[in-house]
Amino acid sequence: MDKMAVLIPCYNESKTIEKVVNDYRKALPEAVIYVYDNNSTDNTAEIAEKAGAVVRHEYQQGKGNVIRRMFREIDAECYIMVDGDDTYPAEYGRKMTDMVLNKHVDMVVGDRLSSTYFEENKRPFHNFGNSLVRWSINALFKSDIKDIMTGYRAFSYQFVKTFPVLSRGFEIETEMSIHALDKNLYVENLVIEYRDRPAGSESKLNTYSDGIKVLKTIARLFKNYKPLNFFGIIAFILFVLALIFFIPVLYAYIQTGLVKNFPTLIVCGFTVIAAILSLFSGLQLQTIAQKNRQDFEMELIRCHNQFKDIK
Repeated sequence: MDKMAVLIPCYNESKTIEKVVNDYRKALPEAVIYVYDNNSTDNTAEIAEKAGAVVRHEYQQGKGNVIRRMFREIDAECYIMVDGDDTYPAEYGRKMTDMVLNKHVDMVVGDRLSSTYFEENKRPFHNFGNSLVRWSINALFKSDIKDIMTGYRAFSYQFVKTFPVLSRGFEIETEMSIHALDKNLYVENLVIEYRDRPAGSESKLNTYSDGIKVLKTIARLFKNYKPLNFFGIIAFILFVLALIFFIPVLYAYIQTGLVKNFPTLIVCGFTVIAAILSLFSGLQLQTIAQKNRQDFEMELIRCHNQFKDIK
């Protein structure tokens, strides 16, 4: 088992990967640096290997697929995940690993948004999207994670070996954040500096298509992790709509003693039934979600004992 493992998922990062590997070799000389090449069409893998990294390959395209492979194959007491685009300074790596190894933090979040991100990043929709995602998750899950989409994080062994990776692409960071919040794992923010990509290096993140995927991921995970809240909101909306259309029918009945709009009354009745079904679906699924959390706690205990045996 490695003491520290630096995980660098890469796709066409030949312009920056050598510097990233060298920076982390200097900042964390005791760490093993892993570069997982994700079907690059340039010579990223060759450059990384010459720089001293352990190079492996993941042939299923997408950052989520790469992270799944990394988490499955690598055993370490502490993991640092960082992008290969040289936007995250290596000097923060030591403090992040200390937080995991000494304070037993399960996930350290490299917070770009509280420092230089909005000045360095020249893509306004990226900035807006990051702020929207942060606000959405913190509001829905009543949390205080400062940067949901950051690619700079540190993890404990227990987090890595109990995290079920379901996302295939850039939604992976969102999934990590929500998983940690739902399972009551120890999360801390660390303010870091951010620098924009150097000239000639291009982001693989598509502002619109990947942004929509992230928002869909938030909605899906909110439904899965907090089903009572999700279906309760739907039930409330349906009930309010039924009430809005029922009030005129009721008012006319009080005035005349006649029901003039039977179709509206019938639709209102079915809408209320749908609201009740939605509420009770949420209650049933909430029980299942609670049982999953209990099972996860037992899995954490098993993983902790396994960690002690390997170590």
